[in-house]
Amino acid sequence: MANRDMQDLAVRLLGKDALALDPEERNVLASIRNHSPLSRDAADVADAQASIGERLADKVAAVGGSWGFIIVFGLVLLGWMVLNTDVLGHWGLAFDAYPYIFLNLMLSMLAAIQAPIIMMSQNRQAAKDRLSASLDYEVNLRSELEVLRLHDKLDQAVSARLEAVLQGQSRIVGMLERSASPGATPSS
Repeated sequence: MANRDMQDLAVRLLGKDALALDPEERNVLASIRNHSPLSRDAADVADAQASIGERLADKVAAVGGSWGFIIVFGLVLLGWMVLNTDVLGHWGLAFDAYPYIFLNLMLSMLAAIQAPIIMMSQNRQAAKDRLSASLDYEVNLRSELEVLRLHDKLDQAVSARLEAVLQGQSRIVGMLERSASPGATPSS
């Protein structure tokens, strides 16, 4: 019975066979059939589907892309240089003297690790955007179909009302014609 209802809704509302529907269209018709709300928060849906690695990548990208990280990282670099040039260099104990080869190695390793993590986060954001667009399409389609259904209901109600008015008018015209004809008796 449910498949028959879905087929009927698909043909009546979308003009398509139920087998030719997109997943979004099936979701919309199922929500109409079940009289259930359709809208969902894309961020909540994406977070529910995210793996631990994806959530970790988002957190690393959020920290690595903040002004706080840039300022702290700049201070650490400046501190490293001052420590190895002036403080430890004064006693000949600098473990990474100018040109800071070990610091360059550490920065290169950090960039090599941080770049793919940020790209993972960007890919996840792109997936969130696609999910959001899909959910928006479902809500828009549902709204459009509901407006069309309301138009049909209003058209049917107006048509029924006009039919009732026309029937009443026909009865009145008939009564007037009978009362106006010669030899007619008035009826009460």
